[in-house]
Amino acid sequence: MPRFDQIHEYPSSLDASGHKVGLVMARFNPEIGEGLLSACVAELKRLGVAEAEMTIATVPGALELPLALQTMAQSGRFSALVALGAVIRGETYHFEVVSNDACRAVMEVQLETGIPIANGILTTENDDQALARMRQKGTDCAQAAVEMANLQKALKKND
Repeated sequence: MPRFDQIHEYPSSLDASGHKVGLVMARFNPEIGEGLLSACVAELKRLGVAEAEMTIATVPGALELPLALQTMAQSGRFSALVALGAVIRGETYHFEVVSNDACRAVMEVQLETGIPIANGILTTENDDQALARMRQKGTDCAQAAVEMANLQKALKKND
């Protein structure tokens, strides 16, 4: 239901019919990456994305995610992409560098290509926080990818 009578508003939609989704997972924290991936795939299937319409690529770590995402986005084969991984704070400044640069680069790929990318790169203080968040984050990313793919499609339509 529209909020304003005279203003067009695009509705949000989690209908995944016809969407092809690419998923890129960092292998650096494998248990967390696999947890993110399994939750994301389960939710995409629940929303209506067929397994045959999903493609999974893995990369060594979070800093390698953007290049794989960029290549997939430029291929023209995907309605949306999902970045999955975990950067867990250690004892050095490396955490900030990896977290900030990986997330910034994912955003740049999304903006440069126009392909929605759900950012599922967890940045946590410890393994327990990442394990506690991985399932919900994977689910949230599936929903965000589908919703944004639908919105992009609607925004590009000539009404």
